[in-house]
Amino acid sequence: MTTDFSDITDLFQQFKPLDENIFQQAEAHQAQLTKPLHSLGRLEQLACWYESVRGTHPAPLNHPRIAVFAANHGVAANHQISAFPTDVTAAMLKNFQNGGAAINQIAGMLNADFYAYNLNLQQPTEDFTVQAAMKEQACAHAISYGMMAVEDKVDVIIPGEMGIGNSTAAAAIYHALYGGAAQDWVGRGTGIDDNIYQQKTDLVAKAVALHADNFKGVNAPLEILRHVGGFEICAILGCIIAARIAKVAVILDGYIACAAAAILHEIDADYIAHCVAGHVSDEQAHINVLEKLNKPPILDLQMRLGEASGGATALAILKIALACHHGMQSFDDANVSQKI
Repeated sequence: MTTDFSDITDLFQQFKPLDENIFQQAEAHQAQLTKPLHSLGRLEQLACWYESVRGTHPAPLNHPRIAVFAANHGVAANHQISAFPTDVTAAMLKNFQNGGAAINQIAGMLNADFYAYNLNLQQPTEDFTVQAAMKEQACAHAISYGMMAVEDKVDVIIPGEMGIGNSTAAAAIYHALYGGAAQDWVGRGTGIDDNIYQQKTDLVAKAVALHADNFKGVNAPLEILRHVGGFEICAILGCIIAARIAKVAVILDGYIACAAAAILHEIDADYIAHCVAGHVSDEQAHINVLEKLNKPPILDLQMRLGEASGGATALAILKIALACHHGMQSFDDANVSQKI
């Protein structure tokens, strides 16, 4: 179990580059399939990317997992920044467990494992407009907890979140990482009105200004996470770390889940090479985040639900890409001429 940030950064030494030889084998395989070269567009690249992450050709996709991490935020307990009260987090966690949420239906349709994780809802983070959201040990522990979602059988994972106030935490992370004005990164979240939106923007600006002196040095991205993040964002970061070590592909969900990826990307852009962006959400700043991460989205369905729903929907596209990659015949096998 990790106890501090040195334990987290030690894990980075276990990261291996994506397998370029496998990627080239996959591309060569694509060139032999019964279709004009590159006629399947990004589907071809997704298949090659997936195999390079898994480190084998062919690479089946048999055990997708959706992991939703639920946590509460002190800033939401002390300030009105959401259209919903904080007890909705616990109610939705129960809904997940009872199979009644949108993500349950998506997971069932795609034959994906679904797990919802409770990051101690009774103990939210601190109000980061007053003090750091988490102590270092608590932040590292939440990262470690998220790593456990990546088990041996899993070959692709879609981490998501649930937590009233977590779009405020994500906005603060982006503001601290990328600068600009707070309003550049603050969105409408659960559908807040203009008055709540202004308060949310002011709180993000206040929090980042309050903690700015701590955002320096080699661990600056992790300190940003600790000071203005949330336990569920930490857990998603841990999930992404464990996936890289285990050669598991990651489909990123929306605006909030990408905040965890942004922390790793700020440390080293290669640390999220095993991730793709499942979709671009309707949260206003998400497209700018994806540009920073250099992750073009697979889908644009104007979704903003969270709970891994956009990333999970993109799993269907990855499955299609691999079905074509593995199931199509070559020109030789099908006795189809490659010449005009």
